[in-house]
Amino acid sequence: MQNKRTDLAVEAREIWQEGAEKTTQLKGVEADEEKVNGFTIETVRVINKEGEESIGKPIGTYITVNLEELIKKEEGAFTRGTEAIAAQLKKIMNIGKEQSVMVVGLGNSAITPDNLGPKTIRNTMVTRHLVEKVPEYFGSFRRVSAVQSGVLGTTGIESAELIKAVADEVKPDVIIAVDALASRKMSRVCKTVQITDTGIVPGSGIGNRRATLCKQTMGIPVIAMGVPTVVDAATLAADLMETAGMGEKSPDAFGKSGREMIVTPKEIDVYIEDISKLLGYAINLALHEGLTQNDVTMFLS
Repeated sequence: MQNKRTDLAVEAREIWQEGAEKTTQLKGVEADEEKVNGFTIETVRVINKEGEESIGKPIGTYITVNLEELIKKEEGAFTRGTEAIAAQLKKIMNIGKEQSVMVVGLGNSAITPDNLGPKTIRNTMVTRHLVEKVPEYFGSFRRVSAVQSGVLGTTGIESAELIKAVADEVKPDVIIAVDALASRKMSRVCKTVQITDTGIVPGSGIGNRRATLCKQTMGIPVIAMGVPTVVDAATLAADLMETAGMGEKSPDAFGKSGREMIVTPKEIDVYIEDISKLLGYAINLALHEGLTQNDVTMFLS
């Protein structure tokens, strides 16, 4: 049932499969799974309009990195996780060594579950000014700039408008946009990273859709990185009932109030701290060849 709210392509594919007949084949969508550094990587490719209409996701590639090992605090999991995410980010960006990147932190820094983007920016190595002003020391680094967009309610400016204005001035070759997402299951909240080349619609996870950030609107490729930090109450209730064997239920059955309430883990502040650092370090490793975790820590300290 596509009325189960989710930003994750792997979940949209699952929802389609749950509602389809056993013999029905999902056309226009390809999927595969692999293990990298001990982390499960799921890739969904929407290859045509038929696939786009089936799962409700734009044509493009969606890479999902499952972070169970990181949440369990296994030894070396942070290092392995950043390397796994960095490898997938490099693969989907496919940019040259001389191309510049602007990292955008989407979301409201005053609301903990929506603070993923702004906190990731704080863990991102900003080098554009250093490369241009002191090339003798930083000439080997990629030119990376960063901007925190805020939200319409506090700035009066659409995130897409602000980012487009900054991009027109700074002229990056690629934008990486980081935002909090919504999942259909609590089991995936704060345990999944999605990377996609289709861009992103800020606020879509909580039903507050804003202008799209994508290649068509920005004029350059937009890579979106997101982690689900919330589940809407109606979708969660429907999923829990189905899991408990109480029958399939539409989230719409729980009324408007179920759609307006958002559920997040009680440890969300700790999760946001950990995952924003994970994403920031992964972005740094992906953008700057030859760096180590220690190099990133020294640069940011």
